[in-house]
Amino acid sequence: MTTKNLKPQPERKHTDDGLRVEREKSDREYARRQTALEEGSDAAIDKARGQADEALRTARDSADARLARHEAAAANATVLQERKDEDATLRGERATADAELRDEREERMRALSALLHLERLETDTRLLGERVHADTGLATRDEFLGMVSHDLRTLLGGIALQSTLLKRHASDDEAGQRTAQAAEKIQRFTARMNRLIGDLVDVASIEAGRLRITPELQDATPLLRESVDAFQAQASAQDIMLDVEIRGDTLMAKFDPERILQVLANLLSNALKFTTAGGRVSLQVEPVGQDLRFSVKDTGAGIPSHQLEQVFERFWQARGEDRRGSGLGLYISRGIVEAHGGRIWAESQPGQGSTFAFTLPGASASKH
Repeated sequence: MTTKNLKPQPERKHTDDGLRVEREKSDREYARRQTALEEGSDAAIDKARGQADEALRTARDSADARLARHEAAAANATVLQERKDEDATLRGERATADAELRDEREERMRALSALLHLERLETDTRLLGERVHADTGLATRDEFLGMVSHDLRTLLGGIALQSTLLKRHASDDEAGQRTAQAAEKIQRFTARMNRLIGDLVDVASIEAGRLRITPELQDATPLLRESVDAFQAQASAQDIMLDVEIRGDTLMAKFDPERILQVLANLLSNALKFTTAGGRVSLQVEPVGQDLRFSVKDTGAGIPSHQLEQVFERFWQARGEDRRGSGLGLYISRGIVEAHGGRIWAESQPGQGSTFAFTLPGASASKH
């Protein structure tokens, strides 16, 4: 028996993705505000410099007017020297102002970066604490679920046994027939409850990455016959044609038969559920490259393209008002197929039926 570590918990990945997106937004907003602040500072400086330049031009125009009135050459030399001194002073003041502005901006950037770093460290610390708490809660939940499911299945087994005895010892008269019918209903109800408990346990195992499978290299043909035989009576009662098509000379693959039977049962059950009377459900299997591909095709109403990925999510229902089932079958099927190293997908168009297909590593792939 092996335990497959499927993938990180979807809630945890969602949290990491959300945190990354929010941090990217914060960085962009921080950069935007910083740019706006610097642009505002630059605009203020440019305005001040423009005013200074305008005052300097006015002073120079006044001096030029005096020169135009034939002031002495000595006065002209004095004005030129004053201009040089003023220009040198202005350049020095501007260089000093620019240096102070750069220092101020760098200091502000360091302070904001340090503050942002501390905030992210605090966020990471809290997130780690929450994850440790969540992991502890999940471990406790799984342990509790395991104990409760075992006890419930024991009780259901007792109920099923007693209903079997009731049916076996029922008399042939009318009262006995009513007793036998009631016993059959009890058996159906206990079987459905047992499947629901099994689904809940499987979901918890998939989320924890500890789904157990026992793969062996074997022929898949008996598996197909068994699957179709299990649903043939239901298909006939619904006036639906159910058949199996086997392509290829060998159907050898490495898989856990009970688990793959579970997948095929989920797919066939859904196909029959959404196919109307007079329709057809077909189970096909064929070698494709190094894989073995299984396909369940139906002539039902079909699925919109935007829902082809959603159908494999937990508790998803084809229609909001439809409550036939728990909405866990396809989610569990995906977990089982991925635990085998295969993949599962859906193809459909509204009004043209649906095809649910999955692959398993074939005999040649299993040797690698």
